[in-house]
Parts: sequence; structure tokens; C-alpha cells
Amino acid sequence: MYPFTRQLINFSALHDKLGMLILDVKGNYFQYVQELCNSFGISDDLIVISLKSGVRYNPLDKPNLKPQVLANRLKTILLLFSENNSESFWLDKAEEVLCECIKLCRLYNDNYVTFSELHKLIFYPNYYKEKLTLLRKLFISNKLTNSQIYDLSSCLNFFDKDFENLDQRTLAILKSEIGRITNTFISDYDVLRTFSPDKKDISFDGFSDVIKSGKIVVLSMNIAEYRNLSMIIAAYLKLDFQTEVMANLSNDCVVPCVFICDEYDKYASKIDGDFFSLSREAKCINIVSTQSFSSLKNVLKDESAVRVIIQNLINKIWFRTDDIFTIEESQKLLGREDKNMISKSVSENAKETTYSYITNSLSSDSSNISETYSVSTQKDFVYDTNFFSQDLQTFYALSFLSDGSKILKPSKLKMLPYFKEDNGL
Repeated sequence: MYPFTRQLINFSALHDKLGMLILDVKGNYFQYVQELCNSFGISDDLIVISLKSGVRYNPLDKPNLKPQVLANRLKTILLLFSENNSESFWLDKAEEVLCECIKLCRLYNDNYVTFSELHKLIFYPNYYKEKLTLLRKLFISNKLTNSQIYDLSSCLNFFDKDFENLDQRTLAILKSEIGRITNTFISDYDVLRTFSPDKKDISFDGFSDVIKSGKIVVLSMNIAEYRNLSMIIAAYLKLDFQTEVMANLSNDCVVPCVFICDEYDKYASKIDGDFFSLSREAKCINIVSTQSFSSLKNVLKDESAVRVIIQNLINKIWFRTDDIFTIEESQKLLGREDKNMISKSVSENAKETTYSYITNSLSSDSSNISETYSVSTQKDFVYDTNFFSQDLQTFYALSFLSDGSKILKPSKLKMLPYFKEDNGL
């Protein structure tokens, strides 16, 4: 991933600026990006999102998006945490609750939504009643527009007739599902200050300006240390980025941009396949890496979704692997070819054969030996299993690339390690 990043940042510095989103799973990739930006003189274009960078970002501050869209994004994140994605009832119901909470929060909080406010509305009944009292005063004083009155009516109908009438077990499960997200943002002061700040403190408000002005956004958050938080913020950044890219396409304002993600399986979602298939027209370069296709399948819990993502990534590079699912899928992508199948057989005929009890063996007279050699052509995979698991040595890879007009013939490549390049080796 480092050489690709270097080439793209170099191009951005010397030619047209590229808006970039780089997801740093391990928390150390941003240092390399920072060094590159400094060396190419574009350090002002770098935005590092972490708990120590001082950048304030509220993923829910999207006044131009419908509450249903924001709630659906939260549902997408919940899918990352759900071991069994078939439990759709709870996820769908959680999405509905979040949608109504977002509507209500926008009404009393000047169209500004935070994770902290959502948590209070769902878990603290008295807080919900306080906000209803405030909204009632606004309604009586005729300070709400017709659309706001409609949203208020919708919220009241939902909470009074649906949410509050749920049995305690169902309500507890819903709160538990939603709490997976909201608890992450209220249980730590640094997290709350960084990702649920006051509106005036926000320093990064999305990708609209990033893509147009060629900024480089890097999420630096070690997933081993901040697992849930890292997954939530990464998913939101990815969804924001994808939405803005596709919005530019619909507005006939196509600007080249880049998405880079190492250890992609940690942040993958089913909707990525759709984005990869459509983003080519939007001139978005997607560069992702994963340990194996099985890693993706383990996260998405859907083999067909994995295949959709794989087939929408045109250029592929495979290093040595023992993963059977990766090998089998790669073999299918690389196709079959005619191979000569050789068979040999040797036979002996004798007229007289006797058995020697002394040597305990057969003895033949007037014998002859014949050999049969046959060659047949059969369709077989271009690269067998041993090629992926044994023939690919360290720093060698199998490439499946396109030059933009046609697919090049798959070939074995010797890779130049980036850390040897600097030493002149």
C-alpha cells in the first residue's frame, strides 16, 4: 500500500490535487502519509482524525440528509457488530427508533444531532419529557414551521403509541442494540469531545470541500485499542465519502478522488460492492488490501456479497496464501486453459511362468514388455493450488491487471519492497 500512496500523493502535489480518504487500521500508517505530505510540500492538505490530533468531527451533523438516511447508516454500523445478521427485526426496529430520535433532536437542538443527545433521549425518560415540554412551548408560540410540526407529530405518535408500549424485554433488547453505538461516545471524555463536540468547535464537517479542494483525510485509530469506536468512525467516514462521490456524479461535477484501506476486511460492508461498481464513472480510485477472501466472508457473513466486491475490483494482486476459498475464487477469476494430460503404462506378457520356492519369486520365459504412452488435452485451471501455496515465494505475486482498454495476461511478478528501495538494495 505504501508505494501506491506515495505515487498518488506525488501526483497530487505535482499535478491535479486528489481528494483522499485513507483508513489506518493499525494507527501507524498516518505517519508515513504525514512524512510524504511534508516532503512534497502539501502538509496543509492533511487532515488526521484521531483522539490526539485536535480535529473535531461529528458524524451525525448532516443537516442536508434525511433522518432515515442517517438512521440507515447507524443500522449499517450495527451490522458490523452483529454476529448473526439474520436478526433483522431488532436491527430494523432500532433503525426506526433512531430515525425518530434524530427528528426530535433536530427540532429542539437547532437542527444539530449528536450521539450524546441520542443516548439521552433513548435511555433517560425524564430528559425526553423535558424536551417535549420545550417543544410544546415552541409550538404554542407558533415558532415551528409546517414541516417541523409534521415531524413533531410523527415523533409523538411513535413514542407514545409504539415505543412506550413495547414490553420490557423487547425494549431492553432495542436499547442494548442502540447502546452498542451510543455508549462508545459517552463513556470516555476524549471520545465525547472529539466526536460529539459543540457545533462551534467542529473543524471537519465532511467530504464536500475535501474532494473539491484535494484534501487528504486519514483516520488513525488502532482497532485493537479502540475496536468499536474505530469501526464506527471508519464506517461513517466511508459512507460520507461514498455519498459525496456519488453526489458529484449526479451533479455532473466529477472530480478524481482516492479511497485507500489496508486490512479492508475490518471495515468492509455489503454496500461497498455497489459503490465500487459505480465509482469508476465518478473517477474514484479504490485501493484495498485484505489477508484473504475468507476474512471478508467472515465479516460480511455473505459469500455472494464477497464475490460482488471482488468482481468490482478490476486489478488484483495475490501474494502467497493457504486459504482455500481465496485460491478457489482466484482460480475461477483467472480462468482455464488447455493442458496436455500425459499417461504412461507398462505391461509384461510371458508364455511360461514358474514359481521358485527357494527365492520366493516368479520366473518367466519367452516374455515381452510393452509400454503405452498417451497424451490428451483437457481444460484445467491456469494456476493450480500449489502455485498459490508453494510457488509464490516472499516478494513475489500473481498479477491480474488492466491497462485501461484490455486485461493483461496474468503473470508472476517480482515485487520491489519499499523498505529496500530507500537503502538502495
